[in-house]
Amino acid sequence: MAKEDSQKPQDESRRRFLKYSGTAIGGVVVGGVIGGIIGSSKKKTLTEEQPTKPETPIAKPEKDYNQALMFFSQDHFLITEAATERIFPKDDLGPGAKQLGVAFFIDHQMASAYGINGRDYMMPPFYKAETSQGYQLSFKRRELLTLGLEALDEYSADKNKKAFVDLTPEEQDLVLTAFESDEVKLKGVPASTFFVMLQNLTLEGVYSDPLYGGNRNMDGWRMRNYPGNQMSFLDVIEKDEFIKMEPLSLHDHLELG
Repeated sequence: MAKEDSQKPQDESRRRFLKYSGTAIGGVVVGGVIGGIIGSSKKKTLTEEQPTKPETPIAKPEKDYNQALMFFSQDHFLITEAATERIFPKDDLGPGAKQLGVAFFIDHQMASAYGINGRDYMMPPFYKAETSQGYQLSFKRRELLTLGLEALDEYSADKNKKAFVDLTPEEQDLVLTAFESDEVKLKGVPASTFFVMLQNLTLEGVYSDPLYGGNRNMDGWRMRNYPGNQMSFLDVIEKDEFIKMEPLSLHDHLELG
């Protein structure tokens, strides 16, 4: 008991010191000069450290980095875009070649091994071929396409005093028809050979997998109700009725995988 009594004044003295010094047990701030300073400091710190609400990010428009020129000059690209739009124009059934990105598809093809006939035998001698023998010329595809595009512009300037891209759709049709029927003379190659190649490339760009630059958003497939590159048809293959499916690209399988 004597020991407990001897500690009592010391405990009361400690409590008195804590009370009048402006601090408090358990971290609770009390009045007084020191308490006011500490309280003000803590309030300021809490205000500064208060996390601000993150702003809602502004949705950025999606970019298609596949839509980039690899071979064409800007002028050749615009001529191709205008010519393919007349071969496959926009109508009530869906978008045309321009909206489907066909000119980008053709550009990418010309930048690839296909454009330089990488898998074809291209050594001389070269002979005039029959129509049934297909392509038998010394021109590489990219050379033939460039020659034809420049000829479109030159013929338009001679005939209409305007560049091909500045012609009306009806005038562009007449120019393309002149090439299709060999009314135009190209340098060492029938104009119809160029036209047929451009026509084939246009249709390939409309219906190829979007991975290759054309058929933007798979809208070319949607016009035909074509399902694209599905993983499997096991669940629908035995059904009698037509099953309309949302098309899938080869790129979709990379995301699913």
